[in-house]
Amino acid sequence: MKISTVSEMHNLDRNAMERYAIPGIILMENAGEAAYYVILKEFGVKNRRFVVFCGSGHNGGDGLVVARKIHSTGGFVTVVCLSSPEKFDDTVKFHYEMVRRAGIPFTVLKDDNLYEAEQAIEEADAIVDAILGTGIKRDVEGRYRDVIEMINESEKVVFSIDIPSGVNGNTGEIMGAAVFADYTITYGLPKVGNILYPGFDLCGKLYVTHISFPPQNYNTPDIKMETVRFLPVGVRESDTHKGYYGRVLFISGASSYYGAPYFSAMSFLRAGGGLAYLATPELVAPFIAAKGSEIVFVPLKETSWGSISLENLDFLVEFSKKVDMVVLGPGVSLNEETQELIRRIVPLVEVPLLIDGDGLTAIARDPEILKKRKDPTILTPHAGEMSRLTGLETREILKNRVEVLREFSTKYGVITVLKGAHSLTGYPDGNVVVNLSGNPGMATAGSGDVLTGTIAAMYTAHGFSIEDAVSMGVFFHGLAGDIAAAEIGEDGMVAGDILRFLPEALKFYIENYEEIVETNYWSIYVI
Repeated sequence: MKISTVSEMHNLDRNAMERYAIPGIILMENAGEAAYYVILKEFGVKNRRFVVFCGSGHNGGDGLVVARKIHSTGGFVTVVCLSSPEKFDDTVKFHYEMVRRAGIPFTVLKDDNLYEAEQAIEEADAIVDAILGTGIKRDVEGRYRDVIEMINESEKVVFSIDIPSGVNGNTGEIMGAAVFADYTITYGLPKVGNILYPGFDLCGKLYVTHISFPPQNYNTPDIKMETVRFLPVGVRESDTHKGYYGRVLFISGASSYYGAPYFSAMSFLRAGGGLAYLATPELVAPFIAAKGSEIVFVPLKETSWGSISLENLDFLVEFSKKVDMVVLGPGVSLNEETQELIRRIVPLVEVPLLIDGDGLTAIARDPEILKKRKDPTILTPHAGEMSRLTGLETREILKNRVEVLREFSTKYGVITVLKGAHSLTGYPDGNVVVNLSGNPGMATAGSGDVLTGTIAAMYTAHGFSIEDAVSMGVFFHGLAGDIAAAEIGEDGMVAGDILRFLPEALKFYIENYEEIVETNYWSIYVI
């Protein structure tokens, strides 16, 4: 599903009105009708008491439609407006006039008279938040902040219109204060702020309605952000062998770094891969082999520090010609000779290349190397590694994840997975894919190494294009983590747990494919 910025949604609204002749009052009516439907479905209306808090913009207008729908079907509703009706534009005035003539109680709230808001909340069974829309640009203050805090303290069921008031529609940031909703009904498409944290957390159960947009209006290629495109995973043929499921070379490991190479290579096998070749220092190999006997080892010459020696360069380049993909960097150490090996080998590998961990640190010294590659390149940094790659402060990256990712990926022509809560995958053409699987328990050492092998398996074993393999790999990694969390809990989860549940993740996905597609992995419900 496409995800829009605030300005992109404004363009879609304008296009719907100008090109497809859908009047604004109809779009607003459809928006309110959809919100009413969710309220009816999730909470009930008849003989229930509601308070609708609205502002002066179109978000408030949607709330007025909801109030009228509740009133017309036997609910008791009061509207509390935080602005003056004189500020309503013609579209909102149209719906306000119907509310007024229906005799629905309507109060204009002043800064010095918050008691009316408190009383309305106290008497209500549920609250409709139609105060602020997606376009908020500065921190919430005054009576707006006071009412938001009252709503949150009330512990009443809350339905937010489009986005919880106080959440930035473009980033998901909390602008001083924001409503914690139980349900959010967003219009046209989900906004970036509905999907990225912390906004995603504040939305509760997220519904989206296309408010009668024609599909060609919201499925436009001009919108370059979307959720994972879920693709079917095939069942293995009866007459088959390991060679059908890919050969991947993992250049990984060093003295004292045994986990990263093991998790990288083993996750490839656990996610359906055929042959995992692990090129690792000769003295390291026996320790990993004791745990991962299914891995094929390629012992390498080592430095005095116990890392991969530069002497292995020609050998590794030749070996890379025998495989379908190379994974480079997990646990190779920061030894300068090994770091130099990484930088030299990157432009010489003639198959898709995934760079992670210490390999990213090597590349950060000279990211221009990436432009020398002809075959697809995948980078999987967390925010700290992205900071080294871009030279930006980590806090700046976290505040502008989408734009930083998009700029880096297009500049260097690479596919970049920016790991974190709702990991983002950026592509050379500017597209960004948001992953909705995963949980806080996956913030543990070795988790990223499991991701590398999972991505490799999606490409070589399951036959997805390199672009789809990356986003699907990120999803399956998160899905395995979610299944692990359901089985053992998030606290104390380790990378081995994620690895262990990869086969179950594949099985779960195949069995629940249609529901996963329909609900974007039970994250976005279309009405």
